Amino acid sequence: MRIATFNILHGRSTEDGRVDVDRLAAAVRSLDADVLALQEVDRDQPRSLGADLTAVAAEAMGAVDQQFVAALAGTPGGTWMAATGTEQPGSAAYGIALLSRHPVVSWRVVRLAPVPTRVPVLFKGRRLPKVVSDEPRVAVAAVLEGPYGPMTVASTHLSFVPGWNALQLRRLLRSLEGTPEPLVVMGDLNMEPPRPARVTGLRSVAAAHTFPVDAPDRQLDHVLVRGGLAPVSRAEAPRLPLSDHRALVVEVAPA
Repeated sequence: MRIATFNILHGRSTEDGRVDVDRLAAAVRSLDADVLALQEVDRDQPRSLGADLTAVAAEAMGAVDQQFVAALAGTPGGTWMAATGTEQPGSAAYGIALLSRHPVVSWRVVRLAPVPTRVPVLFKGRRLPKVVSDEPRVAVAAVLEGPYGPMTVASTHLSFVPGWNALQLRRLLRSLEGTPEPLVVMGDLNMEPPRPARVTGLRSVAAAHTFPVDAPDRQLDHVLVRGGLAPVSRAEAPRLPLSDHRALVVEVAPA
């Protein structure tokens, strides 16, 4: 079973600054994932040609089930608010997605609150902290009929604020208690290893640098597992013609 996570930067290339849905489709097709977690996904946004990027990816990979979940309603960087799940069809939104070639039995959405105030954050490469505002975050989980039986897979994109992202990850794990195992949690966690494994008690099954795209020197994107799955190949971090992240792909099988 081939699983992948990819922060797609709303489909934009850092080389030419454009969003090209055909380029996104080709990139997703090249991953050949059975289950795919996407972050920074647009729906009905002017900057991404008004496209439903989840639908583009689903068609490209041959998904039988898909779910887009908005974290923000409106236009990021412009007029936006925290999404509630009650947004009208056709309204601009931005969030995450989970897509599967295996049938999904049930879905679960977990909303993750942002830091309530502006906070100083020291970003890599800067000498001084920058005072920033956080954004609402969200996770989507699916119980699916995998090739080895029922399993739970979750996609998320966590806060860039150190410590707060760990709280969000623990909240997500609590919300998934009682779901069928194996459990796979993947996405852009905005943490470097080994912190995600330490925070969750899950096992990392994919080690590769994923950011920044041209000369990656750290891993922000992760695939974490609990239960009877193990990697059967070395993780790949292919450089695709869009995004500021590389995708992270790994094949797993029963342990």
